[in-house]
Amino acid sequence: MSLFRKKSLEMLMAQAGESDKGLKRTLGVWSLIALGIGAIIGAGLFVRTAAAAGEHAGPAVTLSFIIAAVGCAFAGLCYAEFASIIPIAGSAYTYAYATMGELVAWIIGWALILEYALGAATVAISWSEYLNNLLFSFFHYTVPYEWCHSPLQSFLDASGTMHHGIINLPALFILACLTLLLIKGMQESAVVNGIIVFLKVSIVLVFIFIGWEFIKGVNHHPYMIPANAPPAMQMDGTEYSYLPFLNHGWGGVLRGAAVVFFAFIGFDAVSTAAQEAKNPKKDMPIGILGSLAICTILYILFSYVLTGVAPYTDFVKAGKEASVSYAIETYMPHYHWLSNLVTVAILLGFSSVILVMLMGQSRVFYTMSTDGLLPKVFSNLHPKFRTPYKSNMILFVFVGLFAGFLPESVAGDLTSIGTLLAFVLVCVGIIILRKRDPGLVRPFRTPLVPLVPILGIIVCSAMIISLWGTTLLSAFIWMIIGLIIYFGYSKNNSKLKA
Repeated sequence: MSLFRKKSLEMLMAQAGESDKGLKRTLGVWSLIALGIGAIIGAGLFVRTAAAAGEHAGPAVTLSFIIAAVGCAFAGLCYAEFASIIPIAGSAYTYAYATMGELVAWIIGWALILEYALGAATVAISWSEYLNNLLFSFFHYTVPYEWCHSPLQSFLDASGTMHHGIINLPALFILACLTLLLIKGMQESAVVNGIIVFLKVSIVLVFIFIGWEFIKGVNHHPYMIPANAPPAMQMDGTEYSYLPFLNHGWGGVLRGAAVVFFAFIGFDAVSTAAQEAKNPKKDMPIGILGSLAICTILYILFSYVLTGVAPYTDFVKAGKEASVSYAIETYMPHYHWLSNLVTVAILLGFSSVILVMLMGQSRVFYTMSTDGLLPKVFSNLHPKFRTPYKSNMILFVFVGLFAGFLPESVAGDLTSIGTLLAFVLVCVGIIILRKRDPGLVRPFRTPLVPLVPILGIIVCSAMIISLWGTTLLSAFIWMIIGLIIYFGYSKNNSKLKA
């Protein structure tokens, strides 16, 4: 029994056929682009930008975004070719199954859990933080620290009392609401997502336009953090050093790229909706590459303005999750209304990110289940709505455990590793498929193969290495757990079992 048995393209195309028992094809090209933007613009832009600037790249975080975008562009071109050839749910998992075999497909599927499930958890944690900001701005009330933070977090208030987190209840609340929306239907979810995308992109543009007038040249000089930069004071009173290689100069820019790479997660989630697209062969490449291009431009402009308005060291000692609101309140007088508006837009924006992440993960689970690699419960469709409702409910519990009990930084870095690994293997898959089946009809062709896939592999691998440390160790342990499940269950229950 081969560990590298593959699903034939004929089998995949048959699976993509319309069926009364399958997922509904309801999404047009603009819905697909909106899904991509909905997933991309969220926590990465409003939270990770400040973290990368303050701790690693400084104003050169714009270069970090460009590096991350280039890596994503290489991978995005490969995703677009696969999505036009194999228009079914499953994303990178399905592509690997057709090119590299079952074991590699399982590894990618397991990595995608890190991307989508932990991505949803990370954004839910940030949603909780911004909800508190909104409640305080309008009602001068906040959820008690204990009920909106992880047990791994603590806070010393002005009176000297130490508060310890217990569970993040607001994060669980938004996860529950969006899970119910996804169970109701993909069309309804796409409409809600489209409205949210319009609102949050509008607010991002307003911040860029108004904030441009408050940029101070001194905040952009030097553009990269120098090795001899004085340490920055953190919220807990300790010093943050810029001496390590990955905390200044080009090393900091590269580490910053790995951190903000989280901001680009989402364009690949479009590919998980291939089985629900009306014209996937034409519309999937446009949805993937279109959403990536639009968001890259917004990211570069946004990060340039944010680091020009506030010194990068401020994002170490203050701001954190509320970095954008902090910058407005501190350095943009008379624009308090914009701070509140940004907070509302971010709260809505985070909601659309969570929505698409939960959708993507449930579709990957759905496909893995139909292949026999996961229990049948993950592919059971609702008799009326034709959505994988049981998978959505199980996913809510799984994601809720991370959102309720982990801090944002841990979940965010693990998410980036899962995504980068999937991107690397998708690039490898394009090279393999071109050599194995050069005459295959490709509605969209990745240009300059094998150069583009190889560059994608190099850039994404470099960002994985820059996350070296406990985060990479945690991801390695996650993969070991995945292999145990594969050899203990999936291998023997695969539909391709001889």
